[in-house]
Amino acid sequence: MQRRSTQGVVFVHACPKALCQHVEWALERVVGAPVSLTWAEQPAAHGSYRAEVAWTGSPGTGARLVAALRAWPMLRFEVTEEASHGNDGERMSYVPGHGVFRAPTSANGDIMISEQQLRHLAATASSIEAFRHGVDELLGAAWDADLEVYRHAGDGSPVTWLHQVV
Repeated sequence: MQRRSTQGVVFVHACPKALCQHVEWALERVVGAPVSLTWAEQPAAHGSYRAEVAWTGSPGTGARLVAALRAWPMLRFEVTEEASHGNDGERMSYVPGHGVFRAPTSANGDIMISEQQLRHLAATASSIEAFRHGVDELLGAAWDADLEVYRHAGDGSPVTWLHQVV
């Protein structure tokens, strides 16, 4: 039997210096292999650092990475998981005060909103403003608004690879 595999990226957008090693250890526990990230200062948040790491592993690894990183509520991060046989792609974002946003993604990374979600929103929205707000919620607009400045600050940063031990 062939073991299914997928890949994705962990973007740690803002992490206090004191937690950088703890983040690496948390990722190690999930992937079962040593992790050494290349940390860079995060200009969007004084005293914070950022890192990116690509990963490979079994489907669901992205969610396990998010669960491990949620241990530190002051972090800002995103985890992507590409689609694999029988599984949609996903993007999961974490922002202090908002918690985790999780949504399926298309092949090009766009968030996918289902027909049922749109039908429910159309049936329950009391005004066009309420409908617009509902669409923003389905798209994770609050998370995107918070994270955008951190994403731009990391443009051009190096990415390393993690491989899950199987």
